[in-house]
Amino acid sequence: MSKGNGIPVSKGYSPAVSDNTIISHEPATGKKMWQGESRNIDETVDRARQAWPAWAAQPLASRIELVRRFANEVRKDYDALADLVARETGKPMWDAHNEIENVISQVEVSVRAYAERTARRKLDSALQGTAALRHKPHGVLAVITSYCAPAEIPSGHIVPALIAGNAVILKPSEHTPATAERLLQCFDKAGIPSALVQCLQGGPSDGRALALHPGVDGVLFTGSAQNGIGLNRKLAANPGKIVSLQLGGNNPMIVWDTPKISDAAVLVVQSAFTSAGQRCTAVRRLIVKSSLYTPLMEEVKRLADRIIFGEPRDEPAPFMGPMITAEHADQLTESFLYLLSHGGKAIKHMARPRGELPFVSPGIIDVTAMKERPDVELFGPLLQVVQVDDFDQAIAEANATRFGLCAALVGGSPQDYNRFWANSRAGMINWNRPTINPAQAAPLGGTGLSGNHRPTGYYAADYCAYPVSSAELEQPRASVGVGFRVS
Repeated sequence: MSKGNGIPVSKGYSPAVSDNTIISHEPATGKKMWQGESRNIDETVDRARQAWPAWAAQPLASRIELVRRFANEVRKDYDALADLVARETGKPMWDAHNEIENVISQVEVSVRAYAERTARRKLDSALQGTAALRHKPHGVLAVITSYCAPAEIPSGHIVPALIAGNAVILKPSEHTPATAERLLQCFDKAGIPSALVQCLQGGPSDGRALALHPGVDGVLFTGSAQNGIGLNRKLAANPGKIVSLQLGGNNPMIVWDTPKISDAAVLVVQSAFTSAGQRCTAVRRLIVKSSLYTPLMEEVKRLADRIIFGEPRDEPAPFMGPMITAEHADQLTESFLYLLSHGGKAIKHMARPRGELPFVSPGIIDVTAMKERPDVELFGPLLQVVQVDDFDQAIAEANATRFGLCAALVGGSPQDYNRFWANSRAGMINWNRPTINPAQAAPLGGTGLSGNHRPTGYYAADYCAYPVSSAELEQPRASVGVGFRVS
């Protein structure tokens, strides 16, 4: 366990991998649900390298048709795939269904994005010929992803990569291997050659080995800032390898002048506790105008106290499931105790209601009085609250982080939002909307420790293909002038 300003944070603990065996368990029950073996990295990369040139040579229309067939296969497998996501992550079924819907809709978004972001262009001139702009695929891309959205996040990289003409090797989280295998079956059923989309199961060391492999032309990483920065450092000496980092966030939400306290509280609870807070876009810090503090926190606590948490298929349907492992749950509860012992004031105590299973009830803590607030991503249902007196102080507090994924303002005037938007350091900035549902037809990424300015979502095409400019004439034509003797 590593420390961030003294606070316990995850270091990528991997209880699911032993030797070459990967085992997946249901977080909500502890039952074993999947077991498999890791594959040889060299052989996997070699298969991909042999397959991608033929794929890249296919017409774009053919590649698009096949990824559309993938969407149809996911649609056919909708219920089984959603059930698998729910069981393997602990998400409620409604949350898993939303994820599979997003996988399906991503395909058309990716098709439109590729057409817009990588459009062919020509500028003709009778004497100078043609200036052309086209795009090429990189080759073999490693897609390394986290457990929080085990179908949506991988497909958000794989589909744009395939459209661009790349081969892909997916290294999923060791906590969600079964979902990755099922997802790749959909690509196979769609008629996409198996060597083009392969799955490499394993732990963090396997992900690092894949990323550093000389046969891999690019790394598309989604995970913690700590692991992403370590990977980026190791790849820094190889500028020819494209690297896209989608990392976490210590995301702020400001609640300012608004008569709609109940609506504001709903936005807070949705943004902080959906998926048990296990989303990179979840709100971690709530910044509240002092005059609104008491009524808002009373309403937020009242809502949080009403949250139903349970197994994915429980009735009535739960709002929250468990965290991914007991280790992650232990780390989060330790973090709550750390904040409490260093000046934090509990608004709602965090609890572990089901013994050794990783269920964690939402924790809310006022950290206004803390001398040093830890700037780490506490990945789970833990919300820190800060009171401020003026709007400049609120913006400064929101920006008091090395991260910069997303930020939100609830309430305030249009002029307040304009100031907030202009001065917030984040890649996604919302007004009176939750942070957890970014639009697919928009870029998704952040600044600082949240990424390296290569957002995914609608802009994924930018890191899946590179631009090539050409000056072209059908016949050579040239003359010499200055600097030559007259013959």
